[in-house]
Amino acid sequence: MIGDRQTTSVKAQGTAYDAGLRKHMIGIYNRMSLGVLVTGLVAFFTANSGLVEVLASNQMLFLIIAFAPLAVILFGFNPQKMEASKLRISFFVISVLYGLSFSTIFLVFAGTDIARAFFLAAAAFAGLSLFGYTTKKNLDGMGSFLIMGVWGLIVLSIVNIFMQSSLMMNVVSAAGILIFSGLTAWETQRMKESYHASYGEEANSRMGWVAALNLYISFIALFQYILHFVGMARD
Repeated sequence: MIGDRQTTSVKAQGTAYDAGLRKHMIGIYNRMSLGVLVTGLVAFFTANSGLVEVLASNQMLFLIIAFAPLAVILFGFNPQKMEASKLRISFFVISVLYGLSFSTIFLVFAGTDIARAFFLAAAAFAGLSLFGYTTKKNLDGMGSFLIMGVWGLIVLSIVNIFMQSSLMMNVVSAAGILIFSGLTAWETQRMKESYHASYGEEANSRMGWVAALNLYISFIALFQYILHFVGMARD
């Protein structure tokens, strides 16, 4: 009887953990999706206002807006020192800033190309995230390599602002798709394994906002790089 009670207790704990993990993961995807929605709405309404013309005609202002999200991420998104409520605010500030910078794509790409790239990115993201969640393979070894790759992409992108090389843009876009595909799977596995109910609601909420931001950035990057090739195919 004692053994039966212990078995029942273990099963109950496992069920509670699964339910908590499921709620945690759904919360992360909901936050990430809301961030993408905010970015899309800001980009759309900015593109249909006079502000997009100002951004397109003033390169310095556009560069400030384009790199502002990176500044917020580096200096205004610290899960070790910030409460979950402040991380939430920073997350949506980043989403709005990305929306402002993305508004100019409506001046360059057709609406059908933007929609096609979005659905391709969404399908790729869903498949990669599902792989990261279900795979038994340990993806930890990919993390540091992929993050180094992201910094390489940032450097090359800055260089190409001045070089304006279509070949380099093709290389950056292809590498970007590969790198952020790997990051999507890696981050999904990491956020699944890092969850623990005993950490408490506040700690798990902070981790949730960090994971949502990481997945949001991966999705936005996939969309951006896929859009480049979709636009090339039309040309």
